[in-house]
Amino acid sequence: MRNAFPLLLLLFIAVGCSRKVQTADQGLVWPAPPETARIKFLKSIDSSEDVEKKGWGERVKGTLFGQSSGGAKLVKPYSVFATSEGRIYVADSGWRKVLVFDTLQNRFSMIGVDGPGALAAPMGVAVDKSGRVYVTDTVLRKCLVYDREGQFLLAVGDLNRLDRPVGVAVNDALKRIYIADTRKHQIFVYDFEGNFLFEFGKRGAEDGEFNFPANLFIDAAGKVYVTDMNFRVQIFDADGKFLSKFGSIGTGFGQFSLPKGIGVDSQGHIYVVDSRFNNVQIFNPEGQLLLFFGEFGSKNGQFWLPAGLSIDDQDRIYIADQYNHRINIFQYVGPKEKNEKPEGSPS
Repeated sequence: MRNAFPLLLLLFIAVGCSRKVQTADQGLVWPAPPETARIKFLKSIDSSEDVEKKGWGERVKGTLFGQSSGGAKLVKPYSVFATSEGRIYVADSGWRKVLVFDTLQNRFSMIGVDGPGALAAPMGVAVDKSGRVYVTDTVLRKCLVYDREGQFLLAVGDLNRLDRPVGVAVNDALKRIYIADTRKHQIFVYDFEGNFLFEFGKRGAEDGEFNFPANLFIDAAGKVYVTDMNFRVQIFDADGKFLSKFGSIGTGFGQFSLPKGIGVDSQGHIYVVDSRFNNVQIFNPEGQLLLFFGEFGSKNGQFWLPAGLSIDDQDRIYIADQYNHRINIFQYVGPKEKNEKPEGSPS
C-alpha cells in the first residue's frame, strides 16, 4: 500500500493531461503579426464534457474502471446560437436534437428529445430575449418553439405553407419570427403566437429575389440579412422591402462559393460563412471586404464545411464546423470603432 498514493497521483495527472486541450492558442490571430490583430481564436466545443465539471475522483474512477464515455459529442452541427446568459444552442442534424451547452452553470442538456416537441431534422435555431427557443425542422416542415427550460410550447407554420424551412431569426421589438424556406425561395414571417403575417421574395436573381435561401440574421435595427445560392447577401427592412446587396460568385476577395451563416457584431461588421471556402469573410455595412479568416483543416481555427454562425453581446463569434463535429469560438479584438477597415486587409 505504500505505493498506492503515488500511483493514484500519477493516474490523476495522466487523466487531467490526456483529455484534448481546447484552450486558446495565443498566436492564432487574424491578420497575422506584425499587423494589428482583429480576430482571435479562443477554443472549440465538441462534447458535453466541455461544459460539465467532474471531480478528479470521478475522472480517476473512470480511467481505472473504464467508465469514461467522453460525453455526448457533436455529430453534424448545422446552426448555433449563443445567448448573453452563456448558453450555446446547437441544432445538430446528426443527433436530430438541439444540444444546449450552458457555460456558466456548467450544464448540458438536449431539446426536442420526445413528446409533442420531438425533433426529426433540426436545422435552424434562434433564441429571443425571454429565452424562448425557435427551431426549424425540415422533415416536420415547421418551426417548433420551446421555453428556456426546453419544454415544448407550440409549432409555427403549416404544411400548406412551409416546405423546407432552414434559417430562423427573431425580431424581439416587433415580436416576429422570420423563416427562410429554401425550397419555396421565400422568407415567411409569423408573430410570436404563431400567426402568419406575410411573406416576401420569389425565385430569381433580381433584387429581392432568392435562389435557395438558407440562412438569415436580424440586426438591432430590425434589418434582415439573407444568404442564398445567388452567391450574395441581400438586406431588407423589417417588412421585407429590399434595401441593398453585395457579393457575387467567384474566388476573388469578397466573392462567394457557398455562403451560409451570417451575423453582425457590435461594430456593424457583417460576417459571412462560406462553406466551400472554409472561411469567414468580414464586410463593412457597404459590403466592402475588410478581412477573412479560416481555412480547410481540422486544427484550431480551421474548418471543414462550416455552416451556421452566431455572435454574442461580447463579440464572440461561434461557427458550426460540421465535419469537424465542433463549434469553433473566436473573439473580435479590434478597435471599437464602427466601419473601420483593418490594416492589411484587401483593398
